[in-house]
Amino acid sequence: MQSVPVLDFGSQTAQLLVRRVRELGVYSELLPPDIPVERLWALNPCGVILSGGAASVYDADAPGMPAGMRDVQLPVLGVCYGMQLQSYALGGRVVPATEREYGPAAIQLEPVGQHSPLFGDTPLEQPVWMSHGDRIEALPPGFVALARTGSTPFAAMGNIERGWYGVQFHPEVIHTTHGRDILRNFLFNVCGCTPDWQPANFVHEAVARVQARVGSDGRVLCALSGGVDSAVAALIIHQAIGDRLTCVFVDNGLLRQNEAAQVISTFREHLHIPLVAVNATEEFLEALDGVTDPERKRKIIGEKFIRIFEREAKRLEAEQGHIRFLAQGTLYPDVIESRAPDRAQGVTIKTHHNVGGLPADMQMELVEPLRYMFKDEVRAAGLELGLPEDWVWRHPFPGPGLAVRIPGAITWERLERLRHADALFLEELRAAGLYRTTQQAFAVLLPMQSVGVMGDGRTYADVVALRAITTEDYMTADWARLPYDVLARISSRIVNEVPGVNRVVYDISSKPPATIEWE
Repeated sequence: MQSVPVLDFGSQTAQLLVRRVRELGVYSELLPPDIPVERLWALNPCGVILSGGAASVYDADAPGMPAGMRDVQLPVLGVCYGMQLQSYALGGRVVPATEREYGPAAIQLEPVGQHSPLFGDTPLEQPVWMSHGDRIEALPPGFVALARTGSTPFAAMGNIERGWYGVQFHPEVIHTTHGRDILRNFLFNVCGCTPDWQPANFVHEAVARVQARVGSDGRVLCALSGGVDSAVAALIIHQAIGDRLTCVFVDNGLLRQNEAAQVISTFREHLHIPLVAVNATEEFLEALDGVTDPERKRKIIGEKFIRIFEREAKRLEAEQGHIRFLAQGTLYPDVIESRAPDRAQGVTIKTHHNVGGLPADMQMELVEPLRYMFKDEVRAAGLELGLPEDWVWRHPFPGPGLAVRIPGAITWERLERLRHADALFLEELRAAGLYRTTQQAFAVLLPMQSVGVMGDGRTYADVVALRAITTEDYMTADWARLPYDVLARISSRIVNEVPGVNRVVYDISSKPPATIEWE
């Protein structure tokens, strides 16, 4: 199978390049920029993409072109920093821009660009998404300008004979209208790839990787959260090693309404996978008592989970033998936002409890079959593995659970209040046929109270915020335009049916600048 790897120079959208390539039917992985060229060849590449990044190529500590890349006889596409790096490494000149470009822009194709393999069948003028503070002052030898903007004379460049191209904009984001067409042109017109990769292929590859990592006698404990990610991870591992897998589901008291019962029923009765259920509500609430900082919440929850899993592993070892591995349903976006160790160039947005929130002295080794998968790919794998459809299409739920949907201190009373409001919200979305048209929807219990009037009397009660988003990849998202009558019905039900709430607001923030979750 062919591939087009992406070398990761730290852009928050680097993994979107991987996603777009896979969507077009070509396998891709995100690799460190200092990877030996020999490892690239092992992936049977038909081309390479250089991602964007936050550095300036002329800085002393900026990541450079991998050793041997200049001489590689493969097509290369540089994106933003990747284009500047191409230029800098091959003899061009890169300088700080006098006019920075962040956000929407319009490129105009030069005559040679209109007829180039990269821009074939795309408009002469097209909207793109820029995010750069440097510019190319002079092209490297052998390259010509393919596109420009009003302030950037070299918005795209190419050495057409060699198959090396660079674009100053980001074709991977949805704001670049013809970005998918440009990437398709690179894959098939420039690289000559064959579209032979599908998400279902991942299941067989993941099973083989788990078998290689765990070995013929290794035992695995899988941290089951109740979401599609950990469920698919468990199914893959079970297919790989059978009953040497034991799933542990920890009810931490931070779950959605009736979630614990659903998880236990599905795994024990439907999927017939060994499951240990642990009620640790009091442990978690005690550890979180009085904690308000969201990063501390995440780290406390991450460590508490690990300690419980280690405890369960020791208990199970008396019956089953040594359990060396802990499995999690970690996804690509978790890794990206947390700046995991294998993304040294990245920037931390927030610590995901199952990535950056893990304790340093953890005794078990991690197995993460989904670590480089996107949500839609995980859902496709779940259907392939026989996971019930209503489970596959459940909205994502954060690992720290409702703890990060209650800004401020957490109490059992506030958890119950939020659970009730959240359940009403989702119930009404399903009734209106809107659950599947939104990719994530939930309620947040705000750390404030407001004055209201109920029954001709004054109230001073909690405020619930509703959040619903639409997204392709969870790295960028827009707020869902829910019908007013649906919002009105949801608000009325929450105020009337959830004790202690007298006001409901709707979050109309996109990502960026906001994140999907509030904490």
